[in-house]
Amino acid sequence: MPKSKRNRPVTLSKTKKKGREHKEAVVNGIREAVDRYGSVYVFNFENMRNLKFKEFREQLKSTSRFFLGSNKVMQIALGCSAADEIKPGIHKVSKLLRGSSGVFLTNMVKEDVQSLFEKYEDYDFARTGSIASETVELIEGPLEQFTHEMEPFLRKQGMPVRLNKGVVELVADFTVCQAGNPLSPESARILRLLGIKMATFKLSLVCRWSPDEFELYKELLDDSDVETS
Repeated sequence: MPKSKRNRPVTLSKTKKKGREHKEAVVNGIREAVDRYGSVYVFNFENMRNLKFKEFREQLKSTSRFFLGSNKVMQIALGCSAADEIKPGIHKVSKLLRGSSGVFLTNMVKEDVQSLFEKYEDYDFARTGSIASETVELIEGPLEQFTHEMEPFLRKQGMPVRLNKGVVELVADFTVCQAGNPLSPESARILRLLGIKMATFKLSLVCRWSPDEFELYKELLDDSDVETS
């Protein structure tokens, strides 16, 4: 009888080594990129969508490079203080790497970068736990956008429906979600079926570093804290 793959032993030292090697690769990659590109930016993101971000990154690969991952690892790569920073003043960038953030290195002029990030946004279906941006209510009556085969599935999502002569019918008014409240798994599924997109994938610049200057675009920390640290 063949052995189950789930029962194969895993050597802990190997997993630790792999994790360490990956972190070292990220650190080295960032440090090499700092030497190659003229400007370093920190950016925040909301409602990350991997496929959309990959497309955005591909558009800029000839002039730029992105890094996402552990903020702590990226901070180590740049230097966390004036004592260990890899370039003068670049530790100020590290202090702004927090939450959902990444590093963008580029040779593009700053006006083009600012315009690109300000204009970029993409709409998608919201996921479970996301905050509803609007209240969605369905009125009692036929739901002709759904086929009769979907009636059992809709009932499982908590919708008061039945089949009436082969047509899915809502037997009472139903609130899918309320603005300001987190979406349940059922609400997220229904919104997707209705084609309602509530999630906006956005990127926003926090700061910019170059050998000549440091600019703060978005105040995550007090200005004086960044400037004097």
